[in-house]
Amino acid sequence: MSTPDSTPHPTRCLKCRRILRNPSPDGLGPKCRRMVRRTARLNPPAAFKPYQLAKAVELLEMGGLVPLRANRIFLTVSDDGSEVYRTAATGQCNCPAGLRATSPCYHGAAAHLLATAA
Repeated sequence: MSTPDSTPHPTRCLKCRRILRNPSPDGLGPKCRRMVRRTARLNPPAAFKPYQLAKAVELLEMGGLVPLRANRIFLTVSDDGSEVYRTAATGQCNCPAGLRATSPCYHGAAAHLLATAA
């Protein structure tokens, strides 16, 4: 008779998949978090406006970005937490602002920052 495994699975970093000793709300390890912030500060993508980058960093810090496929496709939570959008690392998103495509949304900026942080 087998019993379910009662040991918890280790929490892993969303970017590099290393085991985290101390789980964080954003799901990133300290090194990956540092790289994402450095990328946003030193090499901001030209397609995104400064306020979008600020909201993208806030979204990452709140843990509102979950990788779906190999750090290329992400599930992104909306501002109020009521909706979940699919966002590509290239900046494409299925949120209302992303579908209008007049300018890229901050969900795309967050996905781009997370994917390009080396």
